Amino acid sequence: MSFNDDQPIVATTQDVSEERYRSSFVAGKTKLSIINKTEAPLEETKFKVMLELTGSGLGNDRPGVDLVTVLDVSGSMAGEKLEKMKIAMQFVIKKLSPIDRLSVVTFEANSKRLCPLRQITESAQSDIENLVTALVANGGTNITAGLQTGLKIINDRTLSSGRVAAIILMSDGEQNAGGDAAQVDIGNIVPVFTFGFGTKHDPTVLNAIAHKSKGGTYSDVQNQDNLSIAFAGCLAGLLTVVVQDLELTVTQVETESTIENVRAGAYPQSKGNEAGSVTISFGDLYDKEIRKVMVDLVLPSVGKRAGPGADIIQIDYTYSNGGKPFFANTLYANVRRTGANTEEKEEVLVEENRLKTAMMIKEARSMADQKRLEEARDKILNAQSMLDDEKTPDNPLIEMLKIELQQLQRLMKSQQMYEKKGRPFALSSETSHDRQRFATRGDVEKLRLFATPRMDAYIDQAKAFDEDPSKPLPTSDQDMLKELAADPLGTIAGALSYHIQSAIQSLQAIDKIINKAR
Repeated sequence: MSFNDDQPIVATTQDVSEERYRSSFVAGKTKLSIINKTEAPLEETKFKVMLELTGSGLGNDRPGVDLVTVLDVSGSMAGEKLEKMKIAMQFVIKKLSPIDRLSVVTFEANSKRLCPLRQITESAQSDIENLVTALVANGGTNITAGLQTGLKIINDRTLSSGRVAAIILMSDGEQNAGGDAAQVDIGNIVPVFTFGFGTKHDPTVLNAIAHKSKGGTYSDVQNQDNLSIAFAGCLAGLLTVVVQDLELTVTQVETESTIENVRAGAYPQSKGNEAGSVTISFGDLYDKEIRKVMVDLVLPSVGKRAGPGADIIQIDYTYSNGGKPFFANTLYANVRRTGANTEEKEEVLVEENRLKTAMMIKEARSMADQKRLEEARDKILNAQSMLDDEKTPDNPLIEMLKIELQQLQRLMKSQQMYEKKGRPFALSSETSHDRQRFATRGDVEKLRLFATPRMDAYIDQAKAFDEDPSKPLPTSDQDMLKELAADPLGTIAGALSYHIQSAIQSLQAIDKIINKAR
């Protein structure tokens, strides 16, 4: 069976169409910051450059979203959990707009597509809400069948160019039919955001599915009151995608540097034809979402002090927006070889501590999985001590990392508690750090690592909606207009920043040519 019956996007009475969502500002949708020390010793030395990519310039030009929700309706979902899932789905349906499409898949012993990808008109909203309201829980848990159906809906689309595609998959139990879902070939097309609901789901399988996908995360939703919050945070990202197919290439500069390592989490890397060239593929980037890349270099010994400084890495990045490719101007990281050994930049120190913390969480989980719980707790304590010694007090990221460690520590009080609650929390932490992307876990009030402003807003809206689903929700277009009113220059700030940065780089290049000619 082919699922090529996805609905086209047509103009509606709300005057929302694909053409309305086209932008004249393609440049500057991603802001690149280069952070490194300005001086380095004359002798051979190790050197760090941190690159920071930030989604910028969301306006009324966002791409439409093709979302497939894959929902567990097995017998264990009966009762309050099913009702909570229905409320979470109502939030999602009400937040989508007529440039978006939604398909709903359910699974128990088998999977079923309740509807094709439908354009979210007012009538479609009502129809899909009725489908969700009528759901009943029964049967086994075949995650594999649900995932495969969701992937087929995405892969069989007739309309896909320039659109954001995603799968949301939630399950409350261990798979007991259909084979191992962790072995499903997901490909490199769509992110799969998985949600473990309740305390009896299989975090290992759901984490593996998310990890294999392009940019997906695994959220640990043990508190059933948090499912709407979890879905809302994920949806907020999908509705604020500013660029797609984002790729960053760093290239060492001959005679000036050697790239030892490029650290960018779990995003795929490839080496180019050029010597010392590495490309990282990030996929989609949300508005105000950040990707940090740490480039570890070796600078060779130099015989004399450098005048204006030397370029040590070349930086290129590309992305697409509305199906249009964009190639940013080449940028360079620069350093003067003066003999000075200055202190590392604060931003670099903070990121190094985040990376170390993430690694220590992973190591602690591995120890606990081997029933070496005391060693695991010691590892978490060491991570906490490291952050307490951090020289950047009151840094928001450091404070959030401390909260994350405190919550995990409480879930390692006993082996039984760890296996029930600690392992899912730790795996969710790992995928969140690996993707540098928000994933729900623990106390969401305090732990919102990597959350964007829209995510914060939707989480708060979802809390109120969960308490009273009859309350009207602002539409995603109204959310956008509110953001634009608060920041009127937001839609052009990225483009202005990009052109200013390009002009500065051009002036610096001219200055180097003049200095060499003297």
